[in-house]
Amino acid sequence: MSLFNLPPFLDWPAQFCVFTSIAAWVLSIITANVSQVDRLWTFLPTIYTAYYAFLPLLPNEQSYPLVPYAPKDLGYSIVKDFSPRALLMFGVIFIWMCRLSYNTYRRGLFSLKDEDYRWHVLRQQIHPILFQITNLTFIALTQNVLLLLLGLPAYVASVLQPHTPLATSDYVLAAVALTILVFEFTADNQQWAFHAYKHAHLAKEKLTEVTKSYDPAEHWTFARLEWTPNDAKRGFVTRGLWRYSRHPNAACEQAFWWVITLIPLLAPSPPHLPSLAAIRQEPAALAPALVYLAPPIALSLLIYSSTVFTEAISSSKYTEAYTAYQRRVGMFTPVETIVKTVAIHVIARPEKRTIKRLVWGAAHQKED
Repeated sequence: MSLFNLPPFLDWPAQFCVFTSIAAWVLSIITANVSQVDRLWTFLPTIYTAYYAFLPLLPNEQSYPLVPYAPKDLGYSIVKDFSPRALLMFGVIFIWMCRLSYNTYRRGLFSLKDEDYRWHVLRQQIHPILFQITNLTFIALTQNVLLLLLGLPAYVASVLQPHTPLATSDYVLAAVALTILVFEFTADNQQWAFHAYKHAHLAKEKLTEVTKSYDPAEHWTFARLEWTPNDAKRGFVTRGLWRYSRHPNAACEQAFWWVITLIPLLAPSPPHLPSLAAIRQEPAALAPALVYLAPPIALSLLIYSSTVFTEAISSSKYTEAYTAYQRRVGMFTPVETIVKTVAIHVIARPEKRTIKRLVWGAAHQKED
């Protein structure tokens, strides 16, 4: 019987989610550091996906709480063999985990003493009691629930669909997801290289001790951009992929999980997303689709709200330059950037040169 009176497929994930939520909250109180969930973020979606992908390996009964198991109520047809689609999704998500773990490690966020700077800013802006309420409800609980949701596309593939061989759509979408990860890895490394150059240049300019000089050869091939003193003085990166999106890594993160969610929904076997014609004929047909699309929708809402808060901090720190950057480059997609470019050419043409100077520096004023 389910511990939480939930459907069998959710029993163990719910147990684990409650445990990680409580553990993250308790640790945040003990350490006065609320980034505990941030350290778990890189692993939990992979763990939940692995649970569904490897159901046939699990026992049918749970001997102790938190021990993963495949309830008998799932049915023999589900646990007798593996879902090739769920295994494919696990493989792609495992690569996602490696990329994020590497980026988290080098940023030092795995250290229990490190805390995301945004939580420090928020702590200064609101009452301590309200901050602790936010810590419990949003930071510890809501984010853990979201990380559980990110594992549910594998549930669709493993539990709701027959375990048939992979189709063309599976290979195409997996390739798209991996391509997105390459772009996200590139964006991460361009930002990392920029900050390495920035810190080295500013330290040298102020005649302070440089802990490490900037060496392009130490960075990812596509992150070896021609940084200039203007870039360092500006304070934030605007080159490479960051020229076309103010947050290319966040844009890629959203796109990746949308693709992962679509892998089972675009497969030959149901469940499928309803067509626009079906929705027009019967609007209620949209409800199941929203349930299946809940993971990427929730993630996009979280990333958008987080990005708005991050940009408020950046705008207060870099004021004029970041405001110009927001006017010239889209938040996420290059399409936004194209629209902004046209708008500046048509509506704000007198400010065009000033915006370019603030965003890219005097040496790049001729660039579009």
